[in-house]
Amino acid sequence: MGKKIYFLLGTILCIALFMSVGILKATDVPDEICIKSDAFKAYKKGAVKLTHKKHTVDYKIACAECHHVYKDGKNVFKEEDPVQKCSECHDPVQSKGKVKKLMLAYHKNCQGCHKGLEKAGKPTGPTKKCNDCHAKKK
Repeated sequence: MGKKIYFLLGTILCIALFMSVGILKATDVPDEICIKSDAFKAYKKGAVKLTHKKHTVDYKIACAECHHVYKDGKNVFKEEDPVQKCSECHDPVQSKGKVKKLMLAYHKNCQGCHKGLEKAGKPTGPTKKCNDCHAKKK
């Protein structure tokens, strides 16, 4: 009987530990992210504010929809993986093969998702006007 209780307590402790790590991991990310890269010397438009919490919690968009690590042409990004700056792979000046330049990568990822939702008749964010996403330049 004693072994069963220890096993049960151990199992409950492990579950609590894994849940707390998941909760802490989710709270590491700010609710709002400003997409602005130091890789650009000048901006034509203002930075874009992304409501990370809305996208992940409210809209249930998986991390791998935006973040990626490609191996053999497949996105193998996992939620627990460290997030790299986009500019680590995407050059701000030019596309290199299949790797789009930084601005095109941002636009393809965000606009592509929003336009796909719009085409499917689902609610979405902005798809047409630059200023609907970009803040006014200061």
